[in-house]
Amino acid sequence: MKRLFGAARRPSLLVRYLLIIVSALVVLPVALLMVGTGSVVISGLVSPKERDNPYADTSRLIEEWHREAASLRHADPETIVRSLESWHSRYPRSSVFWVDGGSRLRASLPFNEDLPRVWSSVYTVDFMKEAVNGTKYSVVAFIGKDGEQGFMAMQVPRYLTLPYGQRLGMLGGTAYTAGAIVLLGLFLTVSFLFFNRIRKRLVRLQAAMEQPSGSGLPLPVEVSGADEVGRLEESFNGMIRELEAGRRREAEEESLRRELVARLSHDLRTPLTVVRSHAYSLEREPLSDQGRRSVALIGGKLDYLSQLIENLFSYSLLSAGKYAYRPEKTDIVRLARTQLAAWYPAFEQAGMELEPELPDAPVYWHTDPHWLERVLDNLLQNALQHAASGGWTAVRIVGDGGGRLLIEDKGPGLGGDSPNKGSGLGLSIVQLMLKEMGLRKEVSSGEGGTTVAVRPEQTD
Repeated sequence: MKRLFGAARRPSLLVRYLLIIVSALVVLPVALLMVGTGSVVISGLVSPKERDNPYADTSRLIEEWHREAASLRHADPETIVRSLESWHSRYPRSSVFWVDGGSRLRASLPFNEDLPRVWSSVYTVDFMKEAVNGTKYSVVAFIGKDGEQGFMAMQVPRYLTLPYGQRLGMLGGTAYTAGAIVLLGLFLTVSFLFFNRIRKRLVRLQAAMEQPSGSGLPLPVEVSGADEVGRLEESFNGMIRELEAGRRREAEEESLRRELVARLSHDLRTPLTVVRSHAYSLEREPLSDQGRRSVALIGGKLDYLSQLIENLFSYSLLSAGKYAYRPEKTDIVRLARTQLAAWYPAFEQAGMELEPELPDAPVYWHTDPHWLERVLDNLLQNALQHAASGGWTAVRIVGDGGGRLLIEDKGPGLGGDSPNKGSGLGLSIVQLMLKEMGLRKEVSSGEGGTTVAVRPEQTD
């Protein structure tokens, strides 16, 4: 009951359509009764009474028509035509025509273009068959002895030859049927307009969902009513407002997070520098073997912590789009050769072989050389930390297809165990930089080692 009263208090599509149905059930019978009554009255006014209908007495019509034909024996064509005109003037609802002895149509009142100019025997027989039960009451009479002057035919709409009551019933039934069809069409039209308006509103809402604005979210729609579709539009607008608010909160939180990371990265560098200087001072002091090992361990961890802070700071700048990018024509062979020279001592100290395989001819990429140096440094650092058990790393450059930079190792692979598990920030930085530079990284890894290939995107 609450739902029923609630629907009655506010506009509802269900209530509106029920009103259309109820109106049809109440109005339609009354309207049909009025249509039937009106059709009978109109039919009575339009259809002539028995005394006013010269076509009702078919026996008299037949007798007069044959008498007219008999009077035209040996008459000339003009006399026959005048006789037909006189008949048509007395009986204007009838149609008459004359076919002469040569089977040619000589006269037609009123003119009927459907009648052939020359009557064949087949057409004449077909005409006679149709005249028996056709829509027109037909009377045919021959002119002259044995029809030597042809025949003349008179046709009257068959309903005019029926009794008055039957004619009235036919006209009334036709009018009643027409009225019923009109009322049914009106109901279907109202129903179609009702549902078509709902459909247009839903299609408009669907279009708003599928066409997001520049922010990636759909634009709000204008609320078109207070019914179910209108409330759906209000809910849709409310959802957009919630999403926009969530986006703003997320952007604010991301900005705060990046600012915090940047500040922490900057603030941690000072104490790390102090700790590193004291560790360097301890190395110069006379220490036991255990002390020297501890100082060396502290130095290694300080280096790792410094690299981690640098990666954290770089990742924050890259995510915010504030890491300066200045692309230029860069010889990646020369750049790789310079970087490998700087990395030889670190690989040698770790007991790993660093094997370069660089072509003599230059290979040019349009990119930022400092970004590419950072990418190569992070990939070599990753190999040094996680593939030391393989004892071998190779750096190759292939000049075909726009050029490819390959870093190969014989480590345990991506699925293997590594003693130096890190945060993964180095590879995340590599991925962000490669995307910005228009380069692609492809990795193939297994138990026998890992190969990382870097190449330009447009070589596909």
